[in-house]
Amino acid sequence: MTSKEETKVPDVVFKTRVRDESIGGENPYRWEDKTSEQIFGGKKIVLFALPGAFTPTCSSTHAPGYEEKYDEFKELGVDEVICLSVNDAFVMKKWADNLGIKKVYMLPDGNAEFTQEMGMLVDKSNLGFGDRSWRYSMYVEDGVIKKVFSEPGFADNCPTDPFEVSDADTMLAYLRGR
Repeated sequence: MTSKEETKVPDVVFKTRVRDESIGGENPYRWEDKTSEQIFGGKKIVLFALPGAFTPTCSSTHAPGYEEKYDEFKELGVDEVICLSVNDAFVMKKWADNLGIKKVYMLPDGNAEFTQEMGMLVDKSNLGFGDRSWRYSMYVEDGVIKKVFSEPGFADNCPTDPFEVSDADTMLAYLRGR
């Protein structure tokens, strides 16, 4: 893993979902492609990435922490707070519903393209996950990565799930100190 600070975010197409009432039924959504430029261009973004929806630390602390502190990020001039995971758009939607996430934008990286180009793809086969994102957060201005907080111990099949520096409070402290 090499530092990505002061480089552009990876240029990928995310497979997201959007509500489409013409579809009807209990799942009225259709696929919508969104590019990195559409998500990051001209904006100040806080992105936190985690191993997976519905997993213990991700569900109990990581995602809820950013949701709880969302307004503080907005007060500091952040345009959007994004949660990225190597999951599909529909899993991310159901997970957000389950957690009561209303403010944080849930960004699916189903094919792990963004995660791989960030150098953050790890094998978590020891947990039955396959390839997933390492836990990290980053601050991005107009598509340029300004700061990355990557959890220690980056490795395939890491026997622990470190959660020390990618939390909302660490990112808030960094932004307040800028």
